[in-house]
Amino acid sequence: MAGTDRRTDPLTRAESVVVPSRQTRPHLPSSGCPFCPGGLEAPEGHYDVKWFPNRWPAMPDERCEMVLYTPDHDLAFWQLDPTQARRVVDLWADRTRVLGGREDVDYVLVFENRGPAVGATIAHPHGQIYAFEDTPPQPLAELLDGVLEVPGSDDPRVVAAHGDWVAWVPQAAIWPYELRLADSGGHGALTDEGLDRDGLAELLRDVVGRLDRLVDGEMPYMMWIHQRPTTDEPFAHQPVHVHVAPHLRAPGTPRFMAAAELGARVYFNPVEPLTAAADLRSLGDGRA
Repeated sequence: MAGTDRRTDPLTRAESVVVPSRQTRPHLPSSGCPFCPGGLEAPEGHYDVKWFPNRWPAMPDERCEMVLYTPDHDLAFWQLDPTQARRVVDLWADRTRVLGGREDVDYVLVFENRGPAVGATIAHPHGQIYAFEDTPPQPLAELLDGVLEVPGSDDPRVVAAHGDWVAWVPQAAIWPYELRLADSGGHGALTDEGLDRDGLAELLRDVVGRLDRLVDGEMPYMMWIHQRPTTDEPFAHQPVHVHVAPHLRAPGTPRFMAAAELGARVYFNPVEPLTAAADLRSLGDGRA
């Protein structure tokens, strides 16, 4: 990738991209939200959803984009109405199509960091999209070696379901209230015709609301969507799915990644996944 200082550690084989320019990007601005209507990134005023190139990209050639979920600064994703949440999913799909159509892009990663505890520098509801020149190691490993079986409705790991989409706590969860959301309709990408976008939007609203009620406030989390690469190369089929990694293991108590875990790449989860699923189920969808 031209202009990218991409490196692979010869010992661990981990990949990194060195981007010194991101060291100067703003951090938690004290006044004036750039994402609100009339702000730096929305000078035109009102919008429904909006995307624009990241001013401090992790990769060159307009591969990094910002996605604004709503013009309302104070809403959480679960507080969006169904129409607005669907607009967000539609924009994710549209940008996947456009970016994935580039000859220099093989993989489109949609993701979100929510809350300063996991690195979000602006509170306004937003996510990001990265367009990679090749399929990154983690989604590639899932495609080549992973098995994703969407559990049935009677599985005790299941938290909620909407349309073709199911959310559950993985059996070997790393994060205490980790969630996985997947399409049970056999679709591999956000752009697939017939994908139940309403179901995805509703399930995201549902589970994010449960996470907030679990901690009686705002649950910081990391979220990313794994989907089929945009290259024509054959890959084992796998449904498009969402990973949600919540930061708190109890109200006000973070789940830190410890040295033993990073050093061994073996993780120690203090919450039994079946207990986590039962806790989240008991909270209901909160929108009755």
